[in-house]
Amino acid sequence: KQSPSLVYFFIFFFLSSGINAEYGVLDKVMMLFRYIQEKDVFEKYYKQHLAKRLLLQRSVSDDAERNMIAKLKTECGYQFTSKLEGMFTDMKLSSDSMEGFRSYIGNLGSDCLGGIELSVHILTTGFWPTQTTASCKLPNEILNCCEIFRKYYLSNHNGRRLTWQTNMGTAEMKAIFGAKKHELNISTYQMVILLQFNDISRISYRDLLEATGIPIPDLKRNLLALCSPKSKILDKEPASPKVEDQDVFIFNSKFKSKLFKVKVMTVSMKETPTEANDTRQKVDEDRKHQIEAAVVRIMKARKTLDHQNLVVEVTNQLSSRFMPHPMVVKKRIESLIEREYLERSKTDRKVYHYLA
Repeated sequence: KQSPSLVYFFIFFFLSSGINAEYGVLDKVMMLFRYIQEKDVFEKYYKQHLAKRLLLQRSVSDDAERNMIAKLKTECGYQFTSKLEGMFTDMKLSSDSMEGFRSYIGNLGSDCLGGIELSVHILTTGFWPTQTTASCKLPNEILNCCEIFRKYYLSNHNGRRLTWQTNMGTAEMKAIFGAKKHELNISTYQMVILLQFNDISRISYRDLLEATGIPIPDLKRNLLALCSPKSKILDKEPASPKVEDQDVFIFNSKFKSKLFKVKVMTVSMKETPTEANDTRQKVDEDRKHQIEAAVVRIMKARKTLDHQNLVVEVTNQLSSRFMPHPMVVKKRIESLIEREYLERSKTDRKVYHYLA
C-alpha cells in the first residue's frame, strides 16, 4: 500500500533538487511506476504536492514539472493528467487576472487597499486539492481587499463564486521587535495569529482558537512553527514540544535575526493514521464513481451482459489506474440496479440489461 507514496516522494526529491536534467533519473523511475497498481493513490499525492510547489513557488523548474506530467500522460492517458495540466493553466490565467486587477486598482486609487499588496491565484474547483471547511477569521483590512478583488473578478466573470482558501495562502508583513524591524515571510494562518498580538502581548491557546477560527490541527502546527528555536517569534508557557489547551503564548519582543527578511517554515507533521485513513476513504469514494461510470459505459454499448464478462470489462477499463476488487464492482452494480440504471434479467439473475 505504501508503494505509490514512496515512488512519488522519490520523484519529488529529484524534482525539487533539479538532478533529473543531468542524470535522467525520472526516466528510470517511470519503469517502477508501470508496476504500481494503485496509480490513483499516486495521483492524489502528486496533486497535493504539485499544488504546494506551484502556489509557494518552490518548483525548481516548470519545464521539469511539465516534462514529468508529459511522461505520466504518455503512460496513463489524458484523463490521468488533465487536472495536473489544469493547475498550470490556472496559474497562467491568474497572472493575467492580476494584471487586470492592478489596472482596476489604479483607476480606483492606490490607497483603496490601505497600503496592502494583494496577489490572488484563481483555482478551478476540481483541479486543486481545496478544502471546503478551510477558513479563518481574517482581519478587516484583508477582508476589505478580498471584497474589492471579488467585485473586480465577478464583474468580468458573471455567475462564478469565489471561496477563499486561507489554508493555502502566504503573507509578507513587517514586524517591530523592540528597536528592530523585520519582514516576515509567513503563512496566512501565521499572519492571523501574529496580528492578535498587536494590542496584547500574552494570549492563551483557547483565546487564540476563538479569535482566529483556525482549524485546531492547523493552529497547533503554525503555533509550533512560530515558537520553534529557529524562529522564536513567540514564547510558549510551558515550554513543551506539544500545544495543549492550557498553554499561553507571549510575543517575543527580544527576537533577533541577522537577516532583515525572516522566513518562518510551517512545522511538517507526519501523516497520522487518521489522516492516512481519510486519504484512503477519499480514494475509495473516487473509485466508486469511476467503477459506476465504467459499468454504465459498457452496458450502454452492450445493452445486455452477464456478470462475469461485465466484471472483466470493467477491470480492463480501469486497470490503468487501479485494480478494482470484484466484490466492490458487484456492490456498485447493485447500487446502479437500485437507482434503475440497470435491471436483472427475469430469466437469469446473472445477466443485466441496460435501462435507457
